[in-house]
Amino acid sequence: MSDVETLEALHQNRTAAARKSVPIILVAAAALIDEDSRVLICKRPEGKSLAGLWEFPGGKVENGETPETALVRELREELTIEVCETCLSPFTFASHTYEKFHLLMPLFLLRKWDGEIVSTEHPEIAWVQANRLSRYPMPPADVPMVPLLRDLLC
Repeated sequence: MSDVETLEALHQNRTAAARKSVPIILVAAAALIDEDSRVLICKRPEGKSLAGLWEFPGGKVENGETPETALVRELREELTIEVCETCLSPFTFASHTYEKFHLLMPLFLLRKWDGEIVSTEHPEIAWVQANRLSRYPMPPADVPMVPLLRDLLC
């Protein structure tokens, strides 16, 4: 998909959201980057929406949480790692309308954490070179972030 096609698709999504009233869901996500500049992605489990697709780890921001606080909590729960909020670097965001809600998702870069990564929720995780991320099927909101990561890391 070209940049123009991507922008047109984003515009259509925003226009569709304006026409119908859907709740806005705030989700925080992280691109964990290892010493070899690989990015961690996680496969969505069966029983969840978009099951089987690959995503950046993270989750919903609860009432009273900042995206950073939510991400620290989610990474502890999902990957058993400890993260300092100051190590989260804002990178980009997604704004995407799904059928029943509109997703707003800031993506943070993370290069430093404590502990060994152990997935407690996802059936599979993978460390992937940024130029190979497009080979993994992802939710529509995550897809526009892939070229940005590729440009940063390759």
